[in-house]
Amino acid sequence: MSGFRFFAEGLAAALLGAVLTLAASAQTGAAPSFTSAGQTHDQALADANAALQAGEADKALALLASLPSSGPLQAQKLNLVCRVRYTLEQFDAAATACEEAVRLDGQNSNYHLWLGRALGEKAARASFMTAFSLAKRTRSEFEEAVRLNSGNVEALISLGDFYRQAPGVVGGGVDKAQTIAADLDKVDPARALELRGNIAEQQKDFTTAEKEFKQATTADSHPAHAWTNLAGFYERRHRYTEMDSAIHSARNAAVHDRHSGVALYDGAGLLTESNRDPALAATMLDDYLTGSSKTEEAPAFIAHIRLARLKQQLGDPAAANRERSAALALARDYKPAQDFRAQVSTP
Repeated sequence: MSGFRFFAEGLAAALLGAVLTLAASAQTGAAPSFTSAGQTHDQALADANAALQAGEADKALALLASLPSSGPLQAQKLNLVCRVRYTLEQFDAAATACEEAVRLDGQNSNYHLWLGRALGEKAARASFMTAFSLAKRTRSEFEEAVRLNSGNVEALISLGDFYRQAPGVVGGGVDKAQTIAADLDKVDPARALELRGNIAEQQKDFTTAEKEFKQATTADSHPAHAWTNLAGFYERRHRYTEMDSAIHSARNAAVHDRHSGVALYDGAGLLTESNRDPALAATMLDDYLTGSSKTEEAPAFIAHIRLARLKQQLGDPAAANRERSAALALARDYKPAQDFRAQVSTP
């Protein structure tokens, strides 16, 4: 799934290990300059953000490298660097850039949110003791993001998910997550339902979880997102016929909502994870890539490499290699694309 929650399950596992343990004991060279005399730094930042949303990681980084290394826009620049590195799964570099952005502008809620996300990813991949420390920092950054802007929906979601999954020793707790759900009621009722559904599922109250996820499909102004969440619930419960139906509903909703292309990416991911209908998964990824609603939530270069794997599975290695090339053209340092090689099957 997307939504910047790559770290969630890994972080929870790393923290559990940490708690059990405690209880028992840039590329070098000159970047091309994209700024000209007639182009302002503001425009360069806007162009870099547009490249990020389009999945053009290399272009975004080159634009950002062409900007001055100091000045009033430096925090914004570093936040964008962090986010590009995050999509590339270069989480150490992402955290370094985000830390500097927060140092320069500690009153920006989104900068704290992004630092929390990057630290969470580092925690998910760290040793037990390091994960423990990073998790506390992750929580602190999410809490600060919400303190600075109580209406920041993404910060509330991230903090609610942290509270829901993390053990109490690092500040987690279902009661805290329920409080965040009440806060979300005021700004995004559909996301509040989603969080309550996740809480219920975690507590193995699957009837309530399904009810909350279903209600979100009618409460969400962009229902394709809620349909993919419901599909994800069905996939985890191995209710594949209902998962398929929810994915088709998500796809239909996305067709009529130019802001919901990410649902195609997420739906394709669920089909792939459950080994169901690779042809439909490939079609959904292709629709996402050829559409106009690409986003950093679902980086295009990752979509290309996922599509490459599906093309390989469907017996078309030439198409698979074309998708790999497309991924590398956008993000030459993305390691899964570098490592992928389509294999020609032999009779």
